[in-house]
Amino acid sequence: MTPFSASAPSPRARAAALDLGAFVTAAPSSFHAAREAARRLEAAGFTELHETTSWGSADAAGNRYVLRDGSIIAWSAPEGADAASPFRIVGSHTDSPALKLKPNPQLGAEGLAQVGVEIYGGPLLNSWLDRELRMAGRLALTDGSSVLVDTPGLLRIPQLAVHLDRAVNKDGVQLDPQRHMQPILGFAPSDVLEILAHHAGVARRDIVGLDVVTVDAQATALFGADEEFLASGRLDNLSSVHAEVEALITVARGARAETPDGPAPIAVMVANDHEEVGSATRSGAAGPFLEDVLVRVHAALGGDESSRRQVLASSMVLSADAGHAAHPNYPERHDPVTRPRLGEGPMLKINAQQRYATDAVGIAAFVAACERAGVPHQHFVSNNAMPCGSTIGPITATRLGMTTIDVGITLLSMHSAREMCATADPLMLQQACAAFLRG
Repeated sequence: MTPFSASAPSPRARAAALDLGAFVTAAPSSFHAAREAARRLEAAGFTELHETTSWGSADAAGNRYVLRDGSIIAWSAPEGADAASPFRIVGSHTDSPALKLKPNPQLGAEGLAQVGVEIYGGPLLNSWLDRELRMAGRLALTDGSSVLVDTPGLLRIPQLAVHLDRAVNKDGVQLDPQRHMQPILGFAPSDVLEILAHHAGVARRDIVGLDVVTVDAQATALFGADEEFLASGRLDNLSSVHAEVEALITVARGARAETPDGPAPIAVMVANDHEEVGSATRSGAAGPFLEDVLVRVHAALGGDESSRRQVLASSMVLSADAGHAAHPNYPERHDPVTRPRLGEGPMLKINAQQRYATDAVGIAAFVAACERAGVPHQHFVSNNAMPCGSTIGPITATRLGMTTIDVGITLLSMHSAREMCATADPLMLQQACAAFLRG
């Protein structure tokens, strides 16, 4: 392909964006995202530990990972790691806004079978109309086990025709979450649970619980004059999960010597579930998962409570979560001076109300990591009239007391069923994360 401008993405950046697209396709739910991260880590030589077993010094050393529901923590301990080794952590979240199946999802009207859903997080509801949707997630079975399920595009929420809503182009689409967002599955009496059981390879009678969401079935794609953009569902926040997984693998493959400030850090990635609904779950950032793992790793390396507090005080967290690029059609919605753009590197997310955890010390640490990686960076602050969201950053900082920095790539169409980023940005975030993890 002949580039039309000097801003065409490099072959390496293009490959990284396509790999992100493959990761998103393999991760239609938080449970799939954690499993896909585990699969990639295992292929790179990481081994799984289980929370229900004891961990010795050999377990804490090397390259390990732990799964909890739709969350995963992995770490790479350098040779000679001990109770004095600090942690360098990159965190993200595996969930995205979605329509989640209700416990009794069978609905129907006008001779059509529908699926009963409730709203998960804060999706742009109109973006879920008139597109084919997959069902994906976890099924709990009568024997106490669970299986993952992922269907092709079986569902659709048809929009009301303009002939039946003549004011729609003037007044906008008005959607009632209960009445207007229930997808069509087929002609009645199509059975939702029977279809899920078929795609999971289990018997319908064995399903006793489900955590299943709907996701856009359209494949990820590069687009633009020079394919400088990536369109995909769930870039918020699988763009960060993918970046931290690949960054940790890169760090694990390289030799790390002691730094001028002391022992080389233990590089850690954590991808929590349920950020979009507040993080207050056993696998969310407000839960004990990260603290549990750090305490156990430190203890297995010979540490006690006093030395652990010293280590946490010298450790640092990079909270990676996608943020807003300045929108060309809505320039007034952004800060008049600080205007992050697509393709110009990861951004530092800053908020005076501490909705983001970034402070001056954290800014210095991330800027240094970007400089080591040869990656540009930019800043994000909200328009004062547009309160911002939040991330796992402030929650993690509150639980563990570590210096925490909020960063992320820029997106347009955030919380749409199909978002977009610059093709060049996933690789730059990955490189910055790797430099940060090295310490």
